[in-house]
Amino acid sequence: MRALTSIAIVAFLGLPLVAGTIPVGKPEEVGLSSERLKRIGEAVQRHIDAANVAGAVTLVARRGRIAHFEARGMMDLESKKPMAKDGLFRLASMSKPITGVAIMMLVEEGKVRLNDPVSRFIPEFKGLDKVAVAKPAAPPASAGAPPAEGAEAAYDLIPATRPITIADLLKHGSGLVSGGPGASAAARIAPRTPTDTLATYIPKLAAVPLDFQPGTLWRYSGQAGFDVLSRVVEVVSGQTFDAFLRQRLFDPLGMKDTGFFPGPGKDSRLVTIYQLTPTGLRPGNQTVSNVYFSGAGGLMSTAEDYLQFAQMMLNEGQLNGRRFLGPRTMQLMVSNHTGDMVNGQFGRPAHGMGFGLSMQVVQDPVAANLRVSKGAYGWAGGTGVSFWVEPAEQIVSIYFIQGGSGGALRQDFENAVYQSIVTP
Repeated sequence: MRALTSIAIVAFLGLPLVAGTIPVGKPEEVGLSSERLKRIGEAVQRHIDAANVAGAVTLVARRGRIAHFEARGMMDLESKKPMAKDGLFRLASMSKPITGVAIMMLVEEGKVRLNDPVSRFIPEFKGLDKVAVAKPAAPPASAGAPPAEGAEAAYDLIPATRPITIADLLKHGSGLVSGGPGASAAARIAPRTPTDTLATYIPKLAAVPLDFQPGTLWRYSGQAGFDVLSRVVEVVSGQTFDAFLRQRLFDPLGMKDTGFFPGPGKDSRLVTIYQLTPTGLRPGNQTVSNVYFSGAGGLMSTAEDYLQFAQMMLNEGQLNGRRFLGPRTMQLMVSNHTGDMVNGQFGRPAHGMGFGLSMQVVQDPVAANLRVSKGAYGWAGGTGVSFWVEPAEQIVSIYFIQGGSGGALRQDFENAVYQSIVTP
């Protein structure tokens, strides 16, 4: 009996804490060409040699297996530290789909409705009933330049036709700090301090006038909208946002390196952010907060960690034998909710695009001039990271850089993935 117990203990200790991670497979076994996949690395190296980027991690998985996973260049130029596959990248706005999934988990539980007004969860938003309209004689407002202290506002206020809802925030249709007249005054009306948490800061945003009538436009709310959603998760769950994500998503998915700041002993894996200047790549903003858990752009992760999340979505809400969302909910998230409103906005192609609940959706890849399949969905982050999930091809592709001039490289990466598909 003791022997059997010892064997059972040894077997248990040998088990991972989750059912497993995405396995590695041979490219040809999943319909990709090994020879053609090499073009990904070649494209990345060309841009590194041209000093457009410091380094990159690229990953391609198809049919639930990793077919390409490579790190090139440097994670820090000054120390000449080579890029590592497990480098920690700041996700910036690639945090938003994770926040979207968190909200939809609460929707499935009946604790949140998509048409709920935000004020149901954050009472201060009952006063958010004004829309800023630029004065005819005033110059266009600049979101980065609030009016001087005591200066007359460059807008008039009119009543909002309806309150903003959870769905408005998920679709970037709320008008909350969305680049219009009201956004120009946000830093003055609702300043954020280094000690602010979601609980202390988000109520301040209720004093900021909206940039347009809710639901009438698609305009990117880069920070405010999804930070409000993060606070909604806290209010509904009774947990801080980081604790909710860790318990409900990251730990069950095996995303051991994903969070809002590096875990113990992981600082050395944080990839340096760079900006491309006239004198070359220079370190950029490296700030990390351990008190403000921004679901709009505060997370950091590795390429392999993010694959677990993306593969869960591709699997219509499940991974490692565990279900996170129902298939119908995932289908709702990646359906187009905005008609043609996203086309031409915030760098989107002029045609062929739609927007779901926290992610863009490709309606017509030919019209959009994108090298992905119809129905592909995903999002990018301002630090250079991006991902695509392509249900039609059963592919997840992940591209991680940290600043520089990576737009052309992203296009080359997408093209290299596209041309590597040799069988359906």
